[in-house]
Amino acid sequence: MSGIPALLGALGLVALVFGFLNLIVGLVGAGIDPFWVIGNLAVGALLLVVAGAQSVESLRERLASGGARRAGRFGSSAILSTVFAIGILWLLGFLATRYPVRFDWSEQKVHSLSDQTTKLLAGLDADVQALALFPAVEAPPIREILERYAYASPRFHFEFADPTERPDLLEKYKIAEDQLGHGLVRVALGEESTQLTDVSEESLTNAIVKLTRTTQKTVYFLEGHNERATAGEAAAAKDGYARAAEALGNERYQVKPLLLASQGEVPSDANVLVVAGATRPLLGDEHAALTRYLERGGALLVMIDPRAKTDLVDDVRGWGIEVGDDIIVDRKLALFGRATTPFAGNYDTTHPITKDLRETTLFHVARSVRPSEASKQAFTELVFTGEDSWAESDLDRFYAEAVAELDAKDLKGPVSLAVAGTLTLSPAAAPEAPKPEGEAKAESEPSAKPARIAVYGDSDFASNELIEAYRNRDLFLNTVNWLMGDVEAISIRPNRSRASRFQLSQEQFTAIRSLSLFVLPEAFGVLGVLTWWSRRRAPER
Repeated sequence: MSGIPALLGALGLVALVFGFLNLIVGLVGAGIDPFWVIGNLAVGALLLVVAGAQSVESLRERLASGGARRAGRFGSSAILSTVFAIGILWLLGFLATRYPVRFDWSEQKVHSLSDQTTKLLAGLDADVQALALFPAVEAPPIREILERYAYASPRFHFEFADPTERPDLLEKYKIAEDQLGHGLVRVALGEESTQLTDVSEESLTNAIVKLTRTTQKTVYFLEGHNERATAGEAAAAKDGYARAAEALGNERYQVKPLLLASQGEVPSDANVLVVAGATRPLLGDEHAALTRYLERGGALLVMIDPRAKTDLVDDVRGWGIEVGDDIIVDRKLALFGRATTPFAGNYDTTHPITKDLRETTLFHVARSVRPSEASKQAFTELVFTGEDSWAESDLDRFYAEAVAELDAKDLKGPVSLAVAGTLTLSPAAAPEAPKPEGEAKAESEPSAKPARIAVYGDSDFASNELIEAYRNRDLFLNTVNWLMGDVEAISIRPNRSRASRFQLSQEQFTAIRSLSLFVLPEAFGVLGVLTWWSRRRAPER
């Protein structure tokens, strides 16, 4: 076959191939475009018939020659090779479906579940059921997330349904249509359930955490001394703690403010007390209440900024922790060259709070914190700045002239920014009341419960402005987890995605799919045939 019949035959084959490809892709769930399928198959068949009709004589002559036999032999070999190749691909596809294995070779492991999610799924002792109510066009990214969970744990199950086709599910689970939006996922564990409209790994993991933790612990934030606000208008400012409170709520911790001067004592339901950036002194009764809280085995997180006018520095020193009267400077490892906004990428790998941290955290206007010589066995330095940093002690000159120079009085880096440890405080001895006659004296008093204490030289790192930067959120939450005694909850949590969403209608999605999978490739196929045909005819011209 040569000349015009060859051209028509080649174009007919191209049309048939793309017609069948569109049909196969449509049958596996992507939707069939009947006009495109029927049009390609009809045009392809017509072109092949015309090409065959115009070259009947040449085909008869070729079949009678030896060249036909050679062509048939080579053609049979090519067909068999193609069949074997298709068979091997089918077998590989079958094995991949029957025995699936996932790989994530991306540098940031963006297709893998976080450490927190993996630990949570591994610890499930009951089945989690997820029902995704999404239209077909919205389903693929949600399905990808749910498949990761189901692959990681046999106790996670999910199903998809189009809410327009299954109104019975909306009635069964009492879901109003105005709640759907673009869709939602209903997550259930036993009789408890919750609903998600913004579906991500973070929101799905937080939902499972809330369902699995049956008891709710309480974190109190001290107020009355210009501390960081966790509620109200001030909490939403860039230096507020609204996001920190939200992060604690996602861990199923209840966040409450504590005006200690009015209470007189730290409440008995306080699992952790946080003093975040106080800048005014405490009353004497408040100091005594803090001491009594620690004596009965409380958990305290104190964050003290440089030059903060608080007398908590003296309390902390009495517990065996030295908070330096300085400010950390790092001209090499700092945010955009701002020397007082240092990165900290070195951690103590033996302490539960920081043992899994590998990425950097970011601090702003921080001071040094380290255990005293007598308490090095009780406390661990957690976070360190870079090798070229130092703790500048000449603060008068620094604030007056903005000059910082490393000298013999300064603490050379790496500088510790935080410490954590346990401390047993025994109540002060009180006069012993006389015993009635005949009553035996107790042989020994019960041992005091050790208190857990963590001290940071900065409170900005957990503020609204910085808590989502790098691994700040993990550092803050891990500290509270450890103070709470929830060591199993310490983990590296999912990164929060800031990407915007691009919404497509079903018609737009179909048009883009057809253009990318069929129209443009077929146009290149036709162009290739025309190029081949023109070059084949070149010697004849």
